[in-house]
Amino acid sequence: MERDTRRLRARRRDVLQRHQLLQVRGRSVTWLVPLVVLVAITYADFNSTGEFRIVSWCVFVSAIASALCGVWTTALFAALALVVFAVSDAAWPSEYREGPADFVLVLVGGVLSVLASSLRVRGERRMLHMMDIAETTRRTVLRPLPPLFGGLDHASEYLAADADARVGGDFYDIQPGPHGTRVLLGDVQGKGLGAVEAAAALLGTFREAAYHEADLAVVAARLEIRMRRHRMHTVALGRDDGDRFATAVLVGFPARERGVVEVVGFGHEPPLVVGGAGVRPLPCGEGLPLGLGDLVGVGAEAGPAVLRVAVTAEETLLLVTDGVTEARDAAGEFYPLAEEVAGAVRRDPRTARPDRLVAFVREGTLRHCGGRLADDTTIFAVRRAARGDQDGP
Repeated sequence: MERDTRRLRARRRDVLQRHQLLQVRGRSVTWLVPLVVLVAITYADFNSTGEFRIVSWCVFVSAIASALCGVWTTALFAALALVVFAVSDAAWPSEYREGPADFVLVLVGGVLSVLASSLRVRGERRMLHMMDIAETTRRTVLRPLPPLFGGLDHASEYLAADADARVGGDFYDIQPGPHGTRVLLGDVQGKGLGAVEAAAALLGTFREAAYHEADLAVVAARLEIRMRRHRMHTVALGRDDGDRFATAVLVGFPARERGVVEVVGFGHEPPLVVGGAGVRPLPCGEGLPLGLGDLVGVGAEAGPAVLRVAVTAEETLLLVTDGVTEARDAAGEFYPLAEEVAGAVRRDPRTARPDRLVAFVREGTLRHCGGRLADDTTIFAVRRAARGDQDGP
């Protein structure tokens, strides 16, 4: 209990440190700004004529502290400003006197600054709490994956369009099992908690079906059924997201065939195969997005076909959501993903490694759109691990 209390107190102390504007060797020095202003106005007051109104600047010191510092630091500067004003006013007993009214003005300004600082810090703590909730939600939906999971070498990057929310409708996962390792990446239509809820439902079904089912087509059918059931549930609750769907790519790495992958596409952008021979799209069929089969009279059992494609163990599959492919620059041009990756691999074949490939696409996407993401962005690269590095499922 005592340890938890210490952690809570330490966390409260760290709240302001997460939003510091000025740091020296990891320590906050935001207090230097109001201190420098206070010293400067004191010097100016003692070296100028009566035209200099120190009362206005003393209130300004408190206001600066309230915007940058914590509550107690703001209270300290409010008190210092009051003392400086009183000393300055008393230093000229026969001239340049400000009077009691100005003393009250500095006092009230200091009190208001302390209150403003308290409200700001409370808002920051509330924001950090919501960010922690969003981070917990993200880790629940997009569970952390250990390195070399299920015999696959992989890397991923998730960037939410809403930087404070940190979670959206993109989803991905790896599920090893007795029939091989399966990979799923997708994007739920729409935004908000409804999209997160749908993504969580699909991932839960994928983790169970991908482990137990020997046929990848059955896994695909289970995903389609789950999306339909989720829509029926939301409609029964009276919500207005009954037409929600999801695009996705389902990839299977058979346990006993290293040179082949199985692919099922649900209206998603085809993955790219990246290797020493260049970059090529991975055929994944023309299946409908998850949840739309019933709208066109297609049963879940008659879903998209499973394609078997030759992919060597040295080649990497690059799967992305439309946050990458639809990123636009200032001229409105889309990010040329395939061309950029192909050029990078020609310059340095090591770019095909999952970690380097994800880092390259991330930097390229952010550079292309000037850091202004219009949609949630997921970059996922995966390939078979070397035989000596494989782990068990």
